[in-house]
Amino acid sequence: MPHEDMPDDCKADYLEARSILSRSPKGAAALLRLTVQKLLPHIGGEGKHIDADIANLVQQGLHVQVQQALDSCRVIGNNAVHPGEMNISDSPEIAANIFELVNFIVDNRISQPKKIQAIYSALPQKNLSAIENRDKK
Repeated sequence: MPHEDMPDDCKADYLEARSILSRSPKGAAALLRLTVQKLLPHIGGEGKHIDADIANLVQQGLHVQVQQALDSCRVIGNNAVHPGEMNISDSPEIAANIFELVNFIVDNRISQPKKIQAIYSALPQKNLSAIENRDKK
């Protein structure tokens, strides 16, 4: 199932990919690549060119595990629709793994920051002001 914090515009494609995985691993991989493209604007990208978005996020300090997850989804999804060195039909578990990667990206880039912000915002105002003053230096 899609991560609970997955944006709605991404969930529909994710769920469609899930519904066709057993019949068409290539189709599922292609839909998950589209899901990642739609997810990128929610995590700091523009959503036009996946490779360029990933490169820009890496320059901004994106964690290597998230970069690898994004690139894996991109490459596997591309190979599903373009002839490449990877034949998704021969190995449907490759497509199945992309679901986990997409949920990992959502958890890392949306859910965890949301949880941390909620905890941080609940700190006493006195402490928040002290932190702000400290960081101005």
